[in-house]
Amino acid sequence: MRGRTGISALLPDDVEVVEQTSDVPLHTLLPAEYAAIARAVPKRRAEFATVRHCAREALARLGHPAAPIGNGKDREPLWPDGVVGSLTHCEGYRAAAVTSSPRIASIGIDAEVHQPLPDGVDQGVTVAAEVPMLRRLAAEYPAIHWGRVLFSAKESIYKAWYPLTQAWLDFTDCELVIDPEHGTFTGRILLPGTAIAGFDGRWSVTGGHVLTAVHQPGSR
Repeated sequence: MRGRTGISALLPDDVEVVEQTSDVPLHTLLPAEYAAIARAVPKRRAEFATVRHCAREALARLGHPAAPIGNGKDREPLWPDGVVGSLTHCEGYRAAAVTSSPRIASIGIDAEVHQPLPDGVDQGVTVAAEVPMLRRLAAEYPAIHWGRVLFSAKESIYKAWYPLTQAWLDFTDCELVIDPEHGTFTGRILLPGTAIAGFDGRWSVTGGHVLTAVHQPGSR
């Protein structure tokens, strides 16, 4: 994959990814974007500004001029016509991934600090079949916080799911299988009657972060 690193290494070559490990000045926001977070705390404004900066840089690689990147009714980013993409931010990392490839129907990316999930959180994000898998992975690969990998993978799946369905997907609406050897995962959607059976994705742990990414093949 052309020597790509970070989240870009987890996605096809025709997806443009821009990553940042430090924040950009607030003045990089366009007026319409600044108005949306004017009352937010400084940390939130910094995250918002930097991830929008990443998105604009990635869109520029696709030939799109600088323009506000708004939010939809459920806070999802609104992309230019013909573009699909995803945003993520956590402590020490921000990224945007976009593509205009007609063979990719949706993208989801997520980054998390590589640390254990807070006490009790795992019970709310796992389904029964995942519990023995996580125990086995923890025994075989104790240096990796597998609960955090699962959490991040399901976040990426939700971000790819929502633009296709305009519907909520709970953590327990998806059953994950993680492949520790190949850095991949598969999420099976447990909701009845959905046209989308599941998602395939990739994961890595690098620079103190868990990174996950999903792209859903399809035509647009």
